[in-house]
Amino acid sequence: MTNVYLFDWGNTLMVDDPNTTGKMCYWPNVEAISGAKETLAALSKHAKLYIATGAADSSEFEIKLAFERVGLSEYISGYFCQANLGISKGSTAFISEIINRLEQPSENIAMVGDSFEKDIKPALATGIKPIWFTTKNTAVPKGVRVIHRLSELVDD
Repeated sequence: MTNVYLFDWGNTLMVDDPNTTGKMCYWPNVEAISGAKETLAALSKHAKLYIATGAADSSEFEIKLAFERVGLSEYISGYFCQANLGISKGSTAFISEIINRLEQPSENIAMVGDSFEKDIKPALATGIKPIWFTTKNTAVPKGVRVIHRLSELVDD
């Protein structure tokens, strides 16, 4: 049973506008991905939800501010980033450190993200459930769940 979900931030729960620079919490416009609020509300009833982001220029506080702006922070139990882990995302060390801090068996944790390299590969390597949020129709390695809409997570 999945009782902990780790979510990537940009283009998984919030729109990452490539034309806007700086910290997302200060962007003039921020936007949640379609279905994010409803999905997080449903999942948070039976699981803990965390952010596992590679945003190297934002602190935990600044990431939370961005989530507050789109009404998602109430569902998030915590934020893992380079600033508070001291490890860059995309490595097994990043995910392993989160697993250690959560004190949960890896089989109870899922990673949801849009990047195969930074989200899915490290999840596979550390034994947590990889859930690839993508619009691509491509070959998927064994053990990887693919979703095209966040609302598909509620069917778990």
